[in-house]
Amino acid sequence: MQNEKIALVTGATRGIGTETVRQLAQAGVHTLLAGRKRETAVELALKLQAEGLPVEALQLDVADADSIAIAVEQVTQRHGKLDILVNNAGILVENPALAPSAQPLEAWQSTFDTNVYAVVAVTQAFLPLLRKSSAGRIVNVSSVLASQTLHADPASDIYDFKIPAYNASKAAVNSWTLSLAYELRDTPIKVNAVHPGYVKTDMNGGEGEIGISEGARSSVQMSLIDADGPNGSFTYLGEVLPW
Repeated sequence: MQNEKIALVTGATRGIGTETVRQLAQAGVHTLLAGRKRETAVELALKLQAEGLPVEALQLDVADADSIAIAVEQVTQRHGKLDILVNNAGILVENPALAPSAQPLEAWQSTFDTNVYAVVAVTQAFLPLLRKSSAGRIVNVSSVLASQTLHADPASDIYDFKIPAYNASKAAVNSWTLSLAYELRDTPIKVNAVHPGYVKTDMNGGEGEIGISEGARSSVQMSLIDADGPNGSFTYLGEVLPW
């Protein structure tokens, strides 16, 4: 159906990504569960379909240009548009026990490959389909650890969380969000960054303060904003965060 909203969530085969797919589908959005391994994406999509949810598997390796191109072609053929893009895929490969200057350059490179360059590449590739939406939404999953303001404040909760490559990569995502939001300011497309919260996931070894269900809420809420919603914001459950 042409009036049906189509969403795509990257990095959706685990944790916050899978839950974001679930919650968008529960809201009535036909949601593409994108993952690097097709078998895993299909398995999860079938489970959600069994719950009566409108979910579809999509193979997408965000770090592979050919994979991105094939995914764009598949979405074009099946749906002809994209209403919501949630750039959720991300990695954290640094050892928090190491000092910032001791983090190897390879960790910086791999972190930026996935957390920054892949976000830009996927967004650029799917933007033509988002332009065909009557109200496109791009949600970039960032982190409060991107906040330069809070990192400079000894009284802030994140002051001691100096994971330099990851933090810098999410700050770059925020900067990209602002640039793209500016470019698209006179279109129906809105671009925003969100902090999911300190969520218990595989990425942080199960540490965290909130569950995955709550961790997906910021992405889902920003995906579903109406025409009066923000553009170029950085929020957590609607609360504006400092850059």
